[in-house]
Amino acid sequence: MTDDHDNTPENGAFPPESLLPYERWLEDAYRGVMLSALEYVSREGLAGEHHFYLTFRTDFPGVEIPARLRAQYPHEMTIVLQHQFWDLKVDHAEDTVSVGLSFGGVGSILVIPVRAFTGFADPSIQLSLHFMAEEPDEADAPVAEQPGDAATGQEDSGTAESDGSSQVVSLDAFRKKGPSPA
Repeated sequence: MTDDHDNTPENGAFPPESLLPYERWLEDAYRGVMLSALEYVSREGLAGEHHFYLTFRTDFPGVEIPARLRAQYPHEMTIVLQHQFWDLKVDHAEDTVSVGLSFGGVGSILVIPVRAFTGFADPSIQLSLHFMAEEPDEADAPVAEQPGDAATGQEDSGTAESDGSSQVVSLDAFRKKGPSPA
């Protein structure tokens, strides 16, 4: 099951402009599905072949990731939650998701504002949700870096090591290209 928000009629014409914020409501609902899945897994763990790809904007205010990952992925990054992750939490008060992952053998807690997510996928059931990239509010905090990370000096290739550590993958080749508005 996929959803790429393509509601274009068969004749290619775009629907008329709505006075009701349906697009915003749909975005909130899709993000709610992602948050429900993450909350469930934080309590129950991943079952069967389920695993998640989470794509987010690394340049979004409030994102807390190691400096070396921010340097390697200055705009967008995808993480995989499958075998080795810990402390997965959804914080509704702060509107964030946090999770512990290991990159290059170094454990880190990532903190990601919900509005920074641009994609959620569970490939085991062919579920793929894509969110509109939101522009941060001017009042939002600047992008945060985790202290002390730059001193590790370790190179991160963005792929899993043989010990089964977390993966960072590019999903650009798998994204559906829909019609662009004229």
